[in-house]
Amino acid sequence: MNDINSPSYLENQFLIAMPQMEDSYFANTVTYLWKHNDDGALGIVINKPLEASIADIFDELEIQCSIKQGAFCEELVLAGGPVERDKGFIIHDASKNWESSIAVTDEISICTSKSVLEDIANGNGPENYLIALGCAGWEAGQLEHEIVTNTWLTVPADPALIFSCDYENKPQRAASLLGVDLQQLAPDAGHS
Repeated sequence: MNDINSPSYLENQFLIAMPQMEDSYFANTVTYLWKHNDDGALGIVINKPLEASIADIFDELEIQCSIKQGAFCEELVLAGGPVERDKGFIIHDASKNWESSIAVTDEISICTSKSVLEDIANGNGPENYLIALGCAGWEAGQLEHEIVTNTWLTVPADPALIFSCDYENKPQRAASLLGVDLQQLAPDAGHS
């Protein structure tokens, strides 16, 4: 369990947008927070699909598939956040590491390398992965302030939920890890 006084206590957590969030980008989202320290925080929104498929990414990067590409047409790329929107982030299980893989936990890694995409296209990639364009970032103290002002609900991350394709229900499923129904929360919940 992460120590709340540690500068990295929010790593490997979900940030669930509270129902009253009015930010058009983050409303009704779940963000996987993979980095948090004295300088700020980084995360990837895990439930905001784009209209692009993984097959489209392979075409754009001229990655040849040695396995049937049809399945990749069904798998969607996600909008990972408003920062570095032209950069791809791959959250993957930690069964294998690729160039630029960063271990978040014993189960989850983050990678930005084209080589992991090539391995996915050829059937040699991780069993579980999520591909997103862009990430979310917070300056030092910004995320903590947003949590105190009741913008986010935090809960330890669940790998099965990260890789789930049930994007629409991820916020409620993440909240239910705490036994919370998002629709039952008052706008000022958490304050006394």
